[in-house]
Amino acid sequence: MDKAYIAAVIAAAGGSTRMGRPKQLIPLCGVPALRRTLLRYDAAAVDEIIVVAPAPDIDAFLPLTTGLQTPCRIVPGGATRQQSVANGLLAVSPAATHIAIADGARPLITTEEIDRVIAVAKETGAAAAAVRCKDTIKEADAAGVVTATPDRTRLWQVQTPQVFSLPLYRRAMEAAALSGADFTDDCQLVEAIGAPVTLVETSYRNIKITTPEDVVIAEALLREGERPMRVGHGYDVHRLAPDRALILGGVTVPHETGLLGHSDADVLTHAIMDALLGSAGKGDIGGLFPDTDDAYKDADSIDLLRQVIALLATDGFAVENIDATVIAQRPKLKAYIPAMRETIAAACGIAVERVNIKATTEERLGFTGREEGVAAHAVCLLA
Repeated sequence: MDKAYIAAVIAAAGGSTRMGRPKQLIPLCGVPALRRTLLRYDAAAVDEIIVVAPAPDIDAFLPLTTGLQTPCRIVPGGATRQQSVANGLLAVSPAATHIAIADGARPLITTEEIDRVIAVAKETGAAAAAVRCKDTIKEADAAGVVTATPDRTRLWQVQTPQVFSLPLYRRAMEAAALSGADFTDDCQLVEAIGAPVTLVETSYRNIKITTPEDVVIAEALLREGERPMRVGHGYDVHRLAPDRALILGGVTVPHETGLLGHSDADVLTHAIMDALLGSAGKGDIGGLFPDTDDAYKDADSIDLLRQVIALLATDGFAVENIDATVIAQRPKLKAYIPAMRETIAAACGIAVERVNIKATTEERLGFTGREEGVAAHAVCLLA
């Protein structure tokens, strides 16, 4: 059998009526719920990620996909979950053999659990994450009067991911379209054509963020299992030279000289990358992007920052905040700082409020005061 190609479709287009705001954007211990979900799937055995988002909110969702190693794109959702998943299905690669459908608001799934469900689906054609019911379940009529008590030993609560062979899932979608059926659960869609689905026991921690109470529970679970926060510091300096662009934080600043270096010499972004790598114990940019390698000649430092973020994500690190200072006698940088913050935040996949950038002079002292170069310091917090 040829190697399986897994396309993950992350359903994140729900209206969040019970939450009162897009639940996928709600921060959990400082990181948006959908971002946490995406990091889990990015580290799992999937080959591409399709995020299905509310059409009016796609721009707000875009920063959450930044820095992922797995190819990722966003498509607009439909009026129902089934229609949204169908939109995601249209965007998957022709090479896909399996589809892994997941709730964007299940950020506590582990990579190991995702991979286990995928492995079972490869063998059986259809598998879903699930947990055994702990409570006794009652069936009742419209007035709330009990009509039946199912045997609890046979009851499971289905979660996501739900993984299917792509031919099977397409057949189920076509059957539903012909019958006019609209299901809220993807397993139910496949069951409707008589195909068996194997349940894979996962964890009760894999909750779905639906109500405000779920946010409290999710944050408590995250704090229970998270590693200590880690602080990093970065410092960089580059010489000023003629016939060079002055690029700081990914923003070109008009000036008669620019910074000299193997890459674009963006001293601010370099300091931030060193802070991030140092916090994660990953060395520095000299080791990761050596100036002896022609691949990084005139490289865009914001692209390199995205690579750093992807590297950190493989170890489960998320950026809490960044604080940086640029030291330059000239030019005045105040007017360019908002654009720098937005560019850095987008590259890191975090809200702009979590990036602070300051500019100062050294009162004409030292090499920056003599306008021989520009320096930058940065500190960051990872969680």
